[in-house]
Amino acid sequence: MSFNLYDIASSGIYSSSQLLQTASKNIANVNTEGYVRERTEFSTMIDNQVGRGETYRLLNEFAQKQLNRDTSSKTFFDQFVTEANRVDTLFSEESNSLSTGINSFFSNIQESLNQPSSVARSLVMTDAQNLIDQMDRLSGIVVDQQSVVNEQLEIFSDEANNLIQNISDLNNKIAAVDGTSQESGSSSLYNERDKAIRDLSELIDVETLDGPNGSKQVYMGTGQALVMENGTFNLFSMTGDPDPNFKQLKLDVNGGKAVPLELDVDKLKGKIGGLLAFRDDILIPAQNQLGQMGLALADTFNQQNHLGMDADGNLGGDIFNIPEVQAFAYQANTGNGSMTATVEAGKGNELPASDFIVKYSDTNEVEIYPIDNKGEMIKDANGNNLFTTASVDPATGKVNSQNNTGLDLFGLELTLDVSSTPNIDDQFMVKLNSQASTSLELATNRPEDIALASPVRTANDINNTGAASISAGTVSDVSNFTDTPSLQLSTGSLTLTKSAENPDMYTLSDGTNTTDPFAIDSSGKNVIQQAETAGVLDDITTFSAEEIGFDFNIEGTPALGDSFTIEANADGFDDNRNGQLLSDIQNSNIVRQNVVGNASNNHKTLNQSYTGLVSDIGVITHQAQTSGAAFTALAEQSEAWYESLSGVNLDEEAANLLRFQQSYAASAQVLSTARSIFDTLLSAAR
Repeated sequence: MSFNLYDIASSGIYSSSQLLQTASKNIANVNTEGYVRERTEFSTMIDNQVGRGETYRLLNEFAQKQLNRDTSSKTFFDQFVTEANRVDTLFSEESNSLSTGINSFFSNIQESLNQPSSVARSLVMTDAQNLIDQMDRLSGIVVDQQSVVNEQLEIFSDEANNLIQNISDLNNKIAAVDGTSQESGSSSLYNERDKAIRDLSELIDVETLDGPNGSKQVYMGTGQALVMENGTFNLFSMTGDPDPNFKQLKLDVNGGKAVPLELDVDKLKGKIGGLLAFRDDILIPAQNQLGQMGLALADTFNQQNHLGMDADGNLGGDIFNIPEVQAFAYQANTGNGSMTATVEAGKGNELPASDFIVKYSDTNEVEIYPIDNKGEMIKDANGNNLFTTASVDPATGKVNSQNNTGLDLFGLELTLDVSSTPNIDDQFMVKLNSQASTSLELATNRPEDIALASPVRTANDINNTGAASISAGTVSDVSNFTDTPSLQLSTGSLTLTKSAENPDMYTLSDGTNTTDPFAIDSSGKNVIQQAETAGVLDDITTFSAEEIGFDFNIEGTPALGDSFTIEANADGFDDNRNGQLLSDIQNSNIVRQNVVGNASNNHKTLNQSYTGLVSDIGVITHQAQTSGAAFTALAEQSEAWYESLSGVNLDEEAANLLRFQQSYAASAQVLSTARSIFDTLLSAAR
């Protein structure tokens, strides 16, 4: 009997000792990050021996995977909101408001209309420079944030690569002890691997599968494999193709020996996904829209200034310099061709807030694809890539509306280097908007160059007896004007006369030649155009109505023989008609909203466009804050659930210590009793 008691006591002491060691280990690692609570259990006693004890980690894999998923979502929004809040705050500050600069600029133009010859012109030029500086400051904020994003992406991708490699190494170590006597003592390897997977989930969304020999296979939420069997793994790389400053996250398969896989950034999650989403949803749209507004304003203002007469009596010139940017060639191009891009003069209102991919599709032919903020080609209503096929002038390499009449070229003028044309299917990326947002400049500093006056003027003959009057006239083209300016007609003026013989007919005269009589419809509008339609304009000029570049209306009913004159506006310095048209640009819809459709209802004013930009940034940021709060709550719930299952509870472990200590003491007492009985038996045998 004493032998049975001795065996039972010895086994009980051993098992209690194991239990005490497990509880002590749990308590000692209460503050160890990633530690999973352990438990030792024994099978039923057989042949007076407590069954073999087994120590295992208290891990619920479902809770662990849910925690990893919620962690990825939480860190995604944490990163996004952190970055977006900074930009939202900067753009919403009154001192940074582009609308303030726009309003001040046009307010001074309006002021100059009252006194065209005064120093008000100087204030216009000052505000023009201030507006450019303000746009450059806002764009600089975006550019700085893009640099920060690139730096963080490099850091996070390096961290992810280190974790991926560490997980693979730990898989190998675990596989080496799996199924051996050393397995039970290798829980730290499992904890370390789980911790690495948890850390990786903070950077990207991950999923895990059980592999052979205790290993874990790790996949991205998008499906690509990161850690596979036999210690193989893939790593991230940051590349910029074709724009080296636009970093793209790719996955190098098999150590870069295979073609890198592009990743769906919409599904990345984690800190890396948050950074990419912030760049794609806020930074790129902001940069493109700022550049678009600047280019639309500069081009529209220049074109209207061309149609006026400056303070020196010359035709107006450029007030703003429209930048020309170099297109980025893709690394896969097989040719050495290059390309530049700018806004085609007079087409700034056709430029969308988009980047473009230009493909050299055939000899002297290109395809222009607008792309979205993520670099993907924009689709039409049928799901097909939206693009325009355009011809290239073989002599100049130009692609513009002059050799592509009626096509939507998105306001672009492209120039290919004719000395080294691309190969077929070579592609280029045009980032006109984003590059222009920090490169707008004034073309002149002379206030006198603002063309407030109109180069033509009209007058009713002093002897008219009717109730009609001639409109001030509108100028649409000055290409056939000289710098004096004169109208490129024999006398530099035209006279419209209502026929005395035929009450429904009119004639036009240049002082030397007179047209045949022609009718003017009841609206009295666009008399020059109506003369061309009647086929009589050739009697006095070789120019068409469009080439003459001006027109006028007759308002009211003239008497027989009444005449009206239109002529060059010599010495018209107190004239502000073109200045009024310059001022009207503020309320004109000159900023294109969507790539699809170039109709007038697809445009907004400068202030509307900027307000929309600031509003979009605020809405996106607020939505991210709301979603972030929800996912933070989910992550906290998952963390609490996981810790309740796998975390160390000091109260529970303290209770276990007392229980196991009592068990140990009881077993020791049994051993002492068995020894006493054995000694008594030995004494009786003597």
